[in-house]
Amino acid sequence: MAAGLLFLLCAAAVLFSSEAQDSYTELPGSYRQGVDLALEQLGSSHNVKLHFRFLRSVEKREHEGYMSAKLLYHHFYLKPTSCPKGTAISDSQRCSFRNDRPLMDCLVCYKTVEEQMEPSPPPYVHCIQKPRLTQDMRTKRLDYWNKLTYKTGSATTLALSSG
Repeated sequence: MAAGLLFLLCAAAVLFSSEAQDSYTELPGSYRQGVDLALEQLGSSHNVKLHFRFLRSVEKREHEGYMSAKLLYHHFYLKPTSCPKGTAISDSQRCSFRNDRPLMDCLVCYKTVEEQMEPSPPPYVHCIQKPRLTQDMRTKRLDYWNKLTYKTGSATTLALSSG
């Protein structure tokens, strides 16, 4: 009986792990670029000791700009794994999720042109452990997005009306 329960628990963990990886691969390429940027920044931080993997999207927004430009807003969770920091993304599928550490709550905002991330304006990346995210941080994240979309929209409107 106990062995059967343990088997079901392990099977559920594997299924949950594979679903998270599937959700990453199902993201459009432009959104995957933002997740990869957040993972890269976490990996370069000396405070972070574990490898993280994409868990799921919380919210996605797009703002159409001039020509083929888009502004993307992607709020998502990353989950720590059993692998040490520095594990290659291609090897991360073998890293199982850890349930004894909090999720990383991330937001990225950036501009793409023809599905490629642009360096200007610089991408905004904010990741923090979910329990530490404050209402003030949430407000600042949204303020950044609103300023970014307002600037882009007003510049496009001026460019179109001056011709």
